Amino acid sequence: VKTKTLEIPEGRNKEGCSHDGKKWKTLEHKGPLFPPEYEPLPENVSFYYNGEHVQLSPATEEVATFYAKMLEHEYTTKEVFQKNFFADWREEMTDEERGLIRSLSKCDFREIHQYFLDQAEKRKAMTKEEKRQKEAQKLLTEEYSFCTLDGHREKIGNFRVEPPGLFRGRGEHPKMGKLKKRIQPEDITINCSKDSKIPAPPAGHRWKKVQHDDTVTWLVSWVENVQGSIKYIMLNPSSKLKGEKDWQKYEIARKLKLKVDAIRSEYRRDWKSREMKKRQRGVAIYFIDKLALRAGNEKEEGETADTVGCCSLRVEHITLHEQLDGLEHVVEFDFLGKDSIRYYNKVPVEKRVLKNLKLFMENKNPDDDLFDRINTTYLNKTLQDSMKGLTAKVFRTYNASTTLQDQLNRLTSSDMSVEEKILAYNRANRAVAILCNHQRAAPKTFEKSMQNLQEKIELKEKLLETAKKELKEAKNQYRQNKTDKLKKLVEQKEKVVERLKEQLKKLRLQMTDREENKVIALGTSKLNYLDPRISVAWCKKFGVPIEKIYNKTQRDKFAWAIDMTDEDFQF
Repeated sequence: VKTKTLEIPEGRNKEGCSHDGKKWKTLEHKGPLFPPEYEPLPENVSFYYNGEHVQLSPATEEVATFYAKMLEHEYTTKEVFQKNFFADWREEMTDEERGLIRSLSKCDFREIHQYFLDQAEKRKAMTKEEKRQKEAQKLLTEEYSFCTLDGHREKIGNFRVEPPGLFRGRGEHPKMGKLKKRIQPEDITINCSKDSKIPAPPAGHRWKKVQHDDTVTWLVSWVENVQGSIKYIMLNPSSKLKGEKDWQKYEIARKLKLKVDAIRSEYRRDWKSREMKKRQRGVAIYFIDKLALRAGNEKEEGETADTVGCCSLRVEHITLHEQLDGLEHVVEFDFLGKDSIRYYNKVPVEKRVLKNLKLFMENKNPDDDLFDRINTTYLNKTLQDSMKGLTAKVFRTYNASTTLQDQLNRLTSSDMSVEEKILAYNRANRAVAILCNHQRAAPKTFEKSMQNLQEKIELKEKLLETAKKELKEAKNQYRQNKTDKLKKLVEQKEKVVERLKEQLKKLRLQMTDREENKVIALGTSKLNYLDPRISVAWCKKFGVPIEKIYNKTQRDKFAWAIDMTDEDFQF
């Protein structure tokens, strides 16, 4: 029997939680907030099977509502989603229901779907008093949103346990549609200090475990049933502890800047090694450096979507070209990366790299590993030997941050308007997102929003045309009769024209920005891979308000960078 050892993700401890080795002294909190219990559908809302009304048991009905809510979503048109949902739904049914409901195609969820649409409309139409009552209910949960860490009141991130529902996954995930079961207190592990007041579980329940581990930064954890992954309740990104960890992450990336030339010389030497393992290591690190590829962690076959990273690339994922599109020594990549996002790229590489890749592919089948002599553990150990704290992810952070800074220096000038500077920033950020393969599907509302923007532009163009005519007429009148009154009128008309020109310019810049970013996810790199001090320094140097780059939540997360950075900072 072939087995694979699951590797601990880089930068995480044995329980899968990031930490920097420091210990906290005291930690006290209220525990998690559970979602409300299922509320059965009204009697006038029915489920039908084969045209006949069927009264479902509460557990079966609850799972039916998960599917009904998604009835208009493209997920429910996918065969894998339908198959997984129906299999898990039948497990929740009574024997009688299971004997009756045998085909999803004969199930009619439309009445349930309409009920939830109506409920959504009612929420939108709430009175001010109803909204006030809802806000008052939110205040009751405030005690769950804070903890006491080393004597300081710290905000918690998402303090709610995930509600039950249907798993979606990213891309064509093989487990889409499976039932995410309701998490019970008996599934929950609480982490707090020994001398703290232990959170009380809901009446009639008990916690799975209460522990006092001061080396991790999570407060609550549980294992979700679909993929068997651990979920955490952790501190808010704006907490002091999180800020320190962020700062340390970017400082390690800055240290790499001082050693990267030596590391690059080292992996180039590996390309000529007599030992195949070293050659593969050298080419893999080259890809991680040049293309910001993830290292790729091994996983159990069939457990998750067929996603790969650098070390888990297979022969079928690359095609070699001596010449392609006027370029020499080109590697064509095509594979599914993290979150099932397709990575497709045609990259010119050094001649020696192409020669080695041909060697690695000799006498192999398409589904054989390209780098069959190395894995991520070995690769990261090599990187650690080169520089303390160095992992594949540090390369990603380093290359993302240096790309942003180089692009900002190239694209920005002091004589630009604020709107032009923001466009330049987003273009620099987009270069990073493309490097890191941070893609997204175009928003469903994209076409409509672009149409609305185009209508605004057309209206503004008409107003500008009218204003220019009025200005021309005013100037003619002033030439014929040079009175102070007509002079003021000309000045007023000139201001109107200039204002409309500026407004039209802003709208056109906005349209360009949206079009260029419709399939690129800018937020991922901005929050996780770009040293915020680069953005803060750029804002201060070029007079761009920081709130134009970071929203309130992001400003809280990067408060440490905003406070400590001047305009002369260089990554």
